[in-house]
Amino acid sequence: MANPSSAVYRTHELSRRHFLWLTSLSAAGWVAGCATSPVTGKPQLMLVSEEEEIQVDKQYSPLQFSSDYGTVRDEALREYVSDVGKNISSRTHRPKMPYSFRVVNATYVNAYAFPGGSIACTRGILLDLDNEAQLAALLGHELGHVNARHTAQQMSKGAITQVFVGGLSVLAGVAGGGLGQVAAQLGTIGAGALLASYSRDNEREADALGMEYMVKAGYDPKGMVGLMDMLRSLNKSKPSAIELMFSTHPMSDERYATAVKRAKEDYPKAASLPVYRERYMDNTERLRAQKEAIEEMQKGEQLMAKEKFKEAESHFRKALREAPEDYAGLVMMATCQLVQKDYREGLRYAEEAQSVYPREAQAHHLSGFAKIQTKDYEGAYEEFSTCEKLLPANPNSIFFKGYALEGMRKREEAAKEYTRYLKVVQEGQYAQHAYKRLVEWGYVKK
Repeated sequence: MANPSSAVYRTHELSRRHFLWLTSLSAAGWVAGCATSPVTGKPQLMLVSEEEEIQVDKQYSPLQFSSDYGTVRDEALREYVSDVGKNISSRTHRPKMPYSFRVVNATYVNAYAFPGGSIACTRGILLDLDNEAQLAALLGHELGHVNARHTAQQMSKGAITQVFVGGLSVLAGVAGGGLGQVAAQLGTIGAGALLASYSRDNEREADALGMEYMVKAGYDPKGMVGLMDMLRSLNKSKPSAIELMFSTHPMSDERYATAVKRAKEDYPKAASLPVYRERYMDNTERLRAQKEAIEEMQKGEQLMAKEKFKEAESHFRKALREAPEDYAGLVMMATCQLVQKDYREGLRYAEEAQSVYPREAQAHHLSGFAKIQTKDYEGAYEEFSTCEKLLPANPNSIFFKGYALEGMRKREEAAKEYTRYLKVVQEGQYAQHAYKRLVEWGYVKK
C-alpha cells in the first residue's frame, strides 16, 4: 500500500464546460462578457456573474479560513472587527453584497478578500496596527478589491481559473516554497493557496477606494497613510513575516507616497476626523496580551518553512507555555511533529487542538493523518468523516476516507470513496493511487 505523502492536483467541481468557456475567451465571449464597472461606470470584460462570485466565495473561503486555523474564539474581538467592517461596507459601491468580516487565528501578517465579500484579517496584522483608522483602511482596501471586482476580472481573463473556476488547486510550494510543501506532505491546505494575486494597478485602485470608503465612514485618511507606513517598515525589518501578503498585495514606496498625497489633496477636511486609538487598544487588549506567544509562533512557522523543524519546535514550545490552549499553536506543533515522523506526539497535539476547537477541521485532519501512519485505520476513517462534514469542499477528506477503508480491507467501500474522489480530482499522486486501485480491483478497465 503506497504512502500518500504529497500531491499536486486540480479539481473540477463547478463546471468543466464553464471552465473551458472562461479560458477560451472567444470573440463571442468577449462581447457577451462586457459589463459595467460598479466603481467607474465604464465597460469592463466580465465573464463571471455576481452570483458566481458569491458561489465561489461560499465554496472556497471556508478552506482558506480553516488553513488559517479558523476564526478566533474572542467573541468581543470578532464583533468589534465586524462592526468596523459593516460600517464601511455600507458606504461602498456594492453595499448589498453579503459581506462578512472575521479575524482568523493565523499569526502571519495578512488580510484578504474573497470575491463574494468574505474578508479576513489575521491576528498577526492586528498586532501591528495602531488605531481603528488603520483597521478601517485595511478593511476598506479589501472592500476595494471586492467592489472593483478584481478577482472576477482575473477569473474572466483566465488568470486564476485553475484556483477558482476549475475548483480547488492546492499546489506544493504555494506559500513561497516552505509551508506549502509541508501542507502538501500532510494533505492539508497551504496558507494562501486560494488567494488571488493582485496587480499593482489593482492595488492602486483598492488603495484609492479604501481611502474613499473609510473617509465616508468617518475616519481620518491618515489611517491609510499609517497602514502603508507600517507595511513598508515591516517589509524592511521583518520581510519573512509579510512575505505572503506582499506576494498577493504588491507593496511599494510609491503606494505610501500616493496615500500621503491623496490624504492631503483629496481629503483635506477629513484631517480633523478621529483615528480612535484608545478604542482600538481597548478592543484588542486580550489579543495584545498574547503577543509574545504569537511572535514565537511566527518564528516557528518561518523556521518550519525552511525545514528547520527542531528549531521551530522550540519556538512552538515557548508559545504554548505562554498560551497552552492556543489552537493555532497546538496545530503548528502537531504539524511540526508529524513532518518529523513523530506520529504519536503529533497525534497528541492534534487531539489537544481538537479539544480546544472541536468545530475546526484542521486538527481532525492531522489526527486522521497520524492515525493512518500508526495503522489505526478505523480511527482515521472517523477523523476524515468529521473533516468532510466540517469542510465539505476539501476533496482530500474523501481520498483519505478511501485510504483508511482500504487499510481496513473494506474494498467495496474504499472503491466508492475513490470513485467519488476521482469525480472531482483527476491529477496528482492521490488520483493516481485511487485510479490504480480501481483498476486492480476490477472496477475500472484500463
